Amino acid sequence: MDPPTPWITWAMALWDASLNQNMLHEVTSPFATQAEARVLAWLTPYFGMQGGHFCSGSTLANLTGLWAARDAAGVKTVVTSAAAHLSVEKAARMLGLAFVKVPVDALGRLDREQLPDLSDACLVLTAGTTLTGSIDPLDLVGTATWTHVDAAWAGPLRLSHVHAGKLDGLDGADSVAVSAHKWLFQPKDSALVLFRDLEAANAAISFGGGYLAKPNVGVQGSRSAAAIPLLATLLAWGREGLAQRLDRLMEVADALADAIESSDRLELWNRPQSAVNVFRPTNRQSDAFIQAAPAGMLSKCVLDGEVWARSVAANPSVDVDLVIKSVLAANGANV
Repeated sequence: MDPPTPWITWAMALWDASLNQNMLHEVTSPFATQAEARVLAWLTPYFGMQGGHFCSGSTLANLTGLWAARDAAGVKTVVTSAAAHLSVEKAARMLGLAFVKVPVDALGRLDREQLPDLSDACLVLTAGTTLTGSIDPLDLVGTATWTHVDAAWAGPLRLSHVHAGKLDGLDGADSVAVSAHKWLFQPKDSALVLFRDLEAANAAISFGGGYLAKPNVGVQGSRSAAAIPLLATLLAWGREGLAQRLDRLMEVADALADAIESSDRLELWNRPQSAVNVFRPTNRQSDAFIQAAPAGMLSKCVLDGEVWARSVAANPSVDVDLVIKSVLAANGANV
């Protein structure tokens, strides 16, 4: 799920390193603070959130969202699907919260029929699971004391004119995590945690100290100016440029799914929900099939104890016809 980064981010990352700005205070990050505020002001309305801050990845974004849920809303339990990212369970353990996994349905989404009591709970819904790209039913937002949406992968689809509706309901969440180093095409480490009630959340996750000019918000103390490369990317591409790339990747995934369904030697697990295809050969072992494909093209995933191949559309410049040809050839089909 790691796309290539645009060249403008390389230049900005080099400039960042030369200035070495620290986001602890405006004095140590005079431009970076403005850049982060500008990016957040532009992005948050797409998610229905009031504001937030950057962090070094969605593992920390999820931890921060659950921390706010515990200390701002008093939740005692984290409820999520069996397909949720492992960072959710990590966060629950670190925060001393009970953790409940809910089975998934046939499409890899949290099975709403098996939800437990959600009083005093934080319900974590995933928008684009790592395993299959599945999107949990977002109409469940608001049914718990706090709802956190891990939109690390599929969150940027909110900027698409075509696919934004896949995440309808997300804007009612209390917190949202988005990985900028995935479908916002940024270098690592770059992610965002967003809040619907920013003041209440920040009050719960802020600490002061005699050596600090202002309270430190969130898990990290010193952190880099990750907003600067993203600001440069958004200025260069605009919403339309970003949306075109996302729409292209959704089309690429659909084209591969069509080819898999048309092959009598391949089995498609389900149609892709967020540009992730899961499939396997019908005439040989999946491990051998994955190894026969070009290195790095396919990864392995395990569903219900069985091995499947996994393909993620992350590179907007991909030659989808070549991908399809390579996949079919790896399974001995005529191409």
